[in-house]
Amino acid sequence: MPMFKKHTRVLKFTSWAFYHIFKNNLNMMKNIIIFVFAIIILASCNSNSNIEQKKSLLGSKDTIVLPANSSLTDKLTTELIRYEPYSIEISTFGIVKAIPNNYAEIAAPFSGRITKSFVRLGQKVAVDDPIFEISSPSFFEAGKIYYQAKQEMQLAQKNLKRQQDLYNNGVGVQKDLEEADVNFEMYKRDYENAQASLQVFKVDPEKLVLGQPLIVRSPISGEIVSNSIVIGQYLKEEAGPVATVAELSKVWIVGQIKEKDINSIHENEGVEVSAACIPDRIVDGNIYHISDMLDEETRSVQVYIECDNSKRELKPGMYVSVRFIEQPSSKILIPSSAVFQEEESSFVFVDEGNNKYTRRNVALDGATKGKLLLISGLQENERIVSEGGYYLLEIN
Repeated sequence: MPMFKKHTRVLKFTSWAFYHIFKNNLNMMKNIIIFVFAIIILASCNSNSNIEQKKSLLGSKDTIVLPANSSLTDKLTTELIRYEPYSIEISTFGIVKAIPNNYAEIAAPFSGRITKSFVRLGQKVAVDDPIFEISSPSFFEAGKIYYQAKQEMQLAQKNLKRQQDLYNNGVGVQKDLEEADVNFEMYKRDYENAQASLQVFKVDPEKLVLGQPLIVRSPISGEIVSNSIVIGQYLKEEAGPVATVAELSKVWIVGQIKEKDINSIHENEGVEVSAACIPDRIVDGNIYHISDMLDEETRSVQVYIECDNSKRELKPGMYVSVRFIEQPSSKILIPSSAVFQEEESSFVFVDEGNNKYTRRNVALDGATKGKLLLISGLQENERIVSEGGYYLLEIN
C-alpha cells in the first residue's frame, strides 16, 4: 500500500511537468509563427514597394521615364544624330604582275640553229629590234615557196595580158581569156599567202635573199628581262622562249576582294599600295578592272590595279599590301558605346525629352574609329544615349 501511494505521487508530478513544458513550448511556437508572418508581410511590402517604384519608371514595354529628380540623368550622356563624311577602307594583299600587252616571250618560230644574238640582259629594245638570228630549213622552204608563188603569178599575169590583147584585136577566144583570168587570180592568191607568211616574221619579202637566216624581232618596246640565248644552240619548233621583253614602267597589282565588299569599290578609284621593299613610301594606283567572275571557293573576285612603276621598285611576282578607299559620302555614324546587343538584334536608347527614353532596334554595318555605320532605325537630328545606357538597361 505505501508503495502504491509513492508511485501515484510520481505520476502526478510527471504529468504536471509535461503540462508546463507543453504550455511553454506552445507559447514559444506562437511567438515563432508570429515572427515569421511579420517577416513575410514586411518582405511583401518591400517587394510591392520596389515593383511600384519600377512601374513608375516604365511608361511601356520599350519606354523608360525617369523622375525629374532622378540621379540617373547625371550618369547619361546623349548625342545628336547627324550625317558626316564616311568612306569604307578595305585592305587586302596583291601580287605584282606585268601588264600582258607590255610583256612578250620570244621563241623561235621554226626549228633551227641560233647563229647570232643581238641583245644582252637588261638592254632596252624598241619594236622590231632584232633579238637573235636562226638558220632554219623551214624558213628556207618558206622563202622557196614565196619565190615559186611569185614566179607563177607573174607568168599567169603575162598570159592574161596576152589573151586580153588577142581578144581586143579580134583574134582571141572568150573562153581562153576567162581561163587566163581565173588562173591569174588563183596564182595571185597563192603569192599573197606566201608573202603574208613571211611578213608575220617581220621579213620584207622584197628584200628576201633565199637561204638567209631568219632574224627574230621584238614585237614590243621594253627591256630584256630574261635571256637564255646560246649561239650554236639547236632549237626545236616546240621549244620554249629564249628571251623575254617587258615594259615595266607600269604594272598591275592583282588582288582579291570578298563578295560582301564588291559594291564598295569601282573602276578608276584610287588605291594605295605599299611593299616591304619601300616601307617609307606609298604607291598610288587606280582600279583598272574588276572581274565579272566570282571564285566559288574563296567567295571573292579579282581586282586589277594599274600602278606607276617608273622607278622599277615593284617587281613582277612581289607581294604587296593594297588599301582601297571608297569615295567619301554622307552617312550616319553612331558611337559603338551606344549600341547594345540582344540575341540577333541591336538596339539603342533614344532620348525623347522630358527624361523619357525609348528603346529602338537599329541595323548597323562596318566600324571605324569607335563608330558604327547606321543602315536603318534612326533619323537625322534624333538624340540617343551615347554613354551610360547600361543604367537604363538594368531598369528595363
